[in-house]
Amino acid sequence: MRRRSLLTAALAAPVAAAGAVGALQSPAQAAVWSTDDDWGKWTDGAYTVNNHVWGSGAGYQSIWANSYSNWGVWADHPNTGGVKSYPHVAYQLGRDVWNMGSVSANTNVTVPTGSNLAYCTTYDVWGNGHDYEIMIWTQYHGAVGPIGSYVADVNLGGQNWAFYQGSNGSNAVYSFLARNHTTNSWVDITAHAQWLVANGRMPQVTIGEIAFGFEITSAAGGHNFNLNSYSLWT
Repeated sequence: MRRRSLLTAALAAPVAAAGAVGALQSPAQAAVWSTDDDWGKWTDGAYTVNNHVWGSGAGYQSIWANSYSNWGVWADHPNTGGVKSYPHVAYQLGRDVWNMGSVSANTNVTVPTGSNLAYCTTYDVWGNGHDYEIMIWTQYHGAVGPIGSYVADVNLGGQNWAFYQGSNGSNAVYSFLARNHTTNSWVDITAHAQWLVANGRMPQVTIGEIAFGFEITSAAGGHNFNLNSYSLWT
């Protein structure tokens, strides 16, 4: 998958001393699949789980999965600014934005905290292939920020979001940042996509890939990011 989202230079984190190296956290039982291949992927029915280590200066990252809704990564990326990886689960919808139905999702994650960390927990929703990108940040930590400029606060799916719009030079990027961070989230994906079209921000596109995962900039010293549960209603 072509990668696009970058930190703005002003938000790049300074180099910090790495903490103690953590041990790879294991799932409750032996994982069905695991790899440390940067581009490793595993298919579970209609879903694909991806390690997706792609950014410049990335460190080590391994991924395990019991299912598309229960997986995690151990990441040790230096605190140098710039996105290093986007481990995620992906689903292909393939519906026109006005006929996509009631698409929503619920997730529960466990994420680390600390001074050597910078990441966001985010949906990545694509329109017309990779021409239009909708990012929905449910939780974020450290020196991270969206592409583009702040436009307005909006209420979608009963939740408040800070909306940003911009471009990475390859595609338009629309970012919704949750005003209330949570590791147990429900998101109305249809509401976000249709709001963009109804307000003239995005043309009437076909919604293709819907991804959810962790966009990691820094995880110095090694940290676990776990998706405990994931339900996508289409």
